[in-house]
Amino acid sequence: MTDPDEVDPWSLSLVARVERDPAPTHTDTLVAAARAVVLLLSDPRVTEPDGELRAAVQAWRDRRIRKICRRARGAKWDRTAGLPHAEASSGDAVVRVFAPHPRDDVPDLLRPLQVGGLDLSDPEDLAVPGPDGVLTIRLTPGVTMSTGKAAAQVGHAAQLALERLPQAGRWQESGSGVRVVVGAPVLPEHERVDVRDGGFTEVPPGTVTASAGFEGTV
Repeated sequence: MTDPDEVDPWSLSLVARVERDPAPTHTDTLVAAARAVVLLLSDPRVTEPDGELRAAVQAWRDRRIRKICRRARGAKWDRTAGLPHAEASSGDAVVRVFAPHPRDDVPDLLRPLQVGGLDLSDPEDLAVPGPDGVLTIRLTPGVTMSTGKAAAQVGHAAQLALERLPQAGRWQESGSGVRVVVGAPVLPEHERVDVRDGGFTEVPPGTVTASAGFEGTV
């Protein structure tokens, strides 16, 4: 689905490493995706006036914010290291986030990677850390999303938290920890950010897919 009113759309590419053994879990992949987005947007290559990625990120921010999650393994994953990126891990999950680019002009190293169809699982005894010192991202109950779609949504939630919540500076200083849970928001609207999806894939437009805020002490 495309937006007829949007001219020259840009997107931010996330790539999840998905080896067969060990396979990453769903939640670890989401945590890594959220942290990787924050690491890229906080990188001096983006924040410094002469940073090599600053112009690309600004061009992307000036448009509708789009994120696309791909997956790779083996040599294809290794080759993506040749592009400027930020990387984060959680458990066996690793996610790289690359500089934004025009949606229809995907870098050669990313173009062959599969978009969609990434659907991982969690163990039944998944342990969820407490809220202190981390950003809590809550996925909306009843909104069904693949792992790839959810990774883009939590990445967007982390970006909004970084840009809009006053505790973000202290959070970054403490390591930008993230936890991801399923549940309705527990914070009032002025203490959280909500992600409303554009409706291009998997969910109807305007769906609130996630919220994020600092539920504990930062």
